[in-house]
Amino acid sequence: MNQSRVDTIIGGGKVVTSSEVFDAAIAIVGEQIAAIGPEHLLPPADRYIDATGKYVLPGLIDAHVHLDRVDTYELGSIAAAHSGITTLIPFGTYDDAAEQSLPEAINNHREEIDSTAVLDFGFHFILKNRPWVLKGLPQALEMGVTSYKMFMTYKKGLTSMCDDDYICEAMSMVSKGGGVLQLHCESGSIIDYLEDKLIEDGCVHPTDFPGACPDWAEEEAINRAVKMGAVTNCPIYVVHLSSQVGLERIKRAQAEGQRVWTETCPQYLLLSDEEMSRVGPLAKIGPPLRPKDGPDQPAMWKGLELGYISTIGSDHSPSPPGSKQPGWNNIFIGPDGTPIPFGSPGVETAAPLAYSEGVAKRGMPITWLARVMSENPARIFGLYPRKGSLQVGTDADLTIIDPQDSMVIRAKDHHGNTGYSLFEGWELSGKPYMSMVRGQVLLNRGILEQKPGYGSFLECGGPRAPLGGPVH
Repeated sequence: MNQSRVDTIIGGGKVVTSSEVFDAAIAIVGEQIAAIGPEHLLPPADRYIDATGKYVLPGLIDAHVHLDRVDTYELGSIAAAHSGITTLIPFGTYDDAAEQSLPEAINNHREEIDSTAVLDFGFHFILKNRPWVLKGLPQALEMGVTSYKMFMTYKKGLTSMCDDDYICEAMSMVSKGGGVLQLHCESGSIIDYLEDKLIEDGCVHPTDFPGACPDWAEEEAINRAVKMGAVTNCPIYVVHLSSQVGLERIKRAQAEGQRVWTETCPQYLLLSDEEMSRVGPLAKIGPPLRPKDGPDQPAMWKGLELGYISTIGSDHSPSPPGSKQPGWNNIFIGPDGTPIPFGSPGVETAAPLAYSEGVAKRGMPITWLARVMSENPARIFGLYPRKGSLQVGTDADLTIIDPQDSMVIRAKDHHGNTGYSLFEGWELSGKPYMSMVRGQVLLNRGILEQKPGYGSFLECGGPRAPLGGPVH
């Protein structure tokens, strides 16, 4: 290096990429990584961070976050930062009643992020069953929002479920604009029928809920999504995969060379339908938690290990507990005639759970975490290599994990508005020690060093294929 000094050096730790772990120091100048190499070969720094005994990973990314009901972007970013996350990619919103265009909504979100967030944000948008919203899609793609989501379910009482022809139309536009389309794959009409039948038969306890959303309903919708993606030449991303049969359909599409990628979530890796007895409607999520002794949970872990499942996202989608509690009486419909809300909080627990349960407990290599929560989400959602990698010239986003520390999940310690966690009381090995966003320390041993407004709106490019194959 020609520089006489750098701003920061992180030394003493194990540098982790998606493919290797090695001893090195990282030098930072301004917002970018300036050098990676032996510490004695790097120039002196104004700040030295000792990472001895710790893992230094590319900044972790949560690419499946809903912050439009309970938590604000400011609060969501603070919660994510406490878990070691450095980039969020939530779902933006638009004003349905006013038929607000996607470009208008993007500009609004850009202003909000630049003034309130503590970390960096990319964005997706949900294309509801509102055909007028497609008018702004070409411009929105050009503005750096290149990923969109559509629902194949939620028929009752909502405006989300989309018909196949509308999905194909959106796929064609997204494909032409160089983007990727995400799909919540469950057969909405089938689920609606099964739900009505359960209600008619008086089977409305929380433990009855999974019966309305069988695994084959996920598989059937995935099959349609795969076929529509092939017809429109659109890369697709199946969100929150929960079933073995769904995974097998995705594996077949991947073997045929189709751009079909998927994620799973901690709840599908670690929890079962027994939670419906324990916490009832708080555990009502879509797709539902699968049977404890069934094949699905092992299949999700194996899919991650072998590279068929590319990423882990939280699917943070909280609802106020008060809106969920009527579900003890009828898990499907509340007393006011509206559906009992789906979703649970997770943005503050996903990354610590992935490390503790995947790396510390099940022996996944630490490179696996860099793959599924750094590089692959950055690749799929158009942020690589700026995010999700440790390379000279990329953003100096780092997550430092202390494998010797530990933590217990307690909702009272969390920063969201819901006040509960499906993982309450879980004891975790490892803990986020420090994180950096664009060269500045974000989290420092549990303390945030950045104020709202430090975060930046990220314009995303087109998708790149994620890393696949077995992790080593």
